[in-house]
Amino acid sequence: VFQKWVNREISNFDYLIQLNTMAGRTYNDLAQYPVFPWILRDYTSEELDLNNPGVFRDLSKPIGVVNEKNAKTVKEKYVFEHLVINFEDPLGMIDKFHYGTHYSNAAGVMHYLIRVEPFTTLHIQLQSGRFDCADRQFHSIPATWQALMDNPNDVKELIPEFFYFPEFLENQNGFNLGQLQMSKEVVNDVVLPKWAHSPEDFIYKHRKALESEYVSAHLHEWIDLIFGYKQRGPAAVEALNVFY
Repeated sequence: VFQKWVNREISNFDYLIQLNTMAGRTYNDLAQYPVFPWILRDYTSEELDLNNPGVFRDLSKPIGVVNEKNAKTVKEKYVFEHLVINFEDPLGMIDKFHYGTHYSNAAGVMHYLIRVEPFTTLHIQLQSGRFDCADRQFHSIPATWQALMDNPNDVKELIPEFFYFPEFLENQNGFNLGQLQMSKEVVNDVVLPKWAHSPEDFIYKHRKALESEYVSAHLHEWIDLIFGYKQRGPAAVEALNVFY
């Protein structure tokens, strides 16, 4: 599989799906759901220029420190957690970590897929029989990216649906997802980047970005973090890639 990918006989999408499968990730387990990277960082331009390297996320860094400003906080947390953990955990059972949450978990999958069943029902069960408050819902792709950039504690990567399933961006079932506190905006279909004219257009351009020359040249850097040698040990510490 690896050789086929290097020879560009299979797409980046197919390679990521196969890597997820080999790593034991599966659509049948929300806690081990397939994980895909955020690949863009431009969610505000009118047009998406895939020939401009500046529109892409730095795939060599964990999502929590793609914004350089967060790196200092994350490094300090690693040291600070060590002190706190030693106090609470004299036996030293808990390892130090940069992030107290994970880039892929069941709540995150439900967060993205809240508009489609069975994830709607699973989300409601998780929230004790009702929808979570609107401000915490997945309501906008640009706002979700901005929250990641502002908050080093939010480290969610993407799910494969972002590259092939436009329906998850639409509230086709007419669920009442509430309204945002500040703007009073009703949460309905997911707000798309300006360069996407419809959910289908977003998926088409996002998939095109995944298969672009830039991502093809840098995807291995992200794979090292998630599936490769930077998952643990000294390489993970150096890459600011240690999870609780």
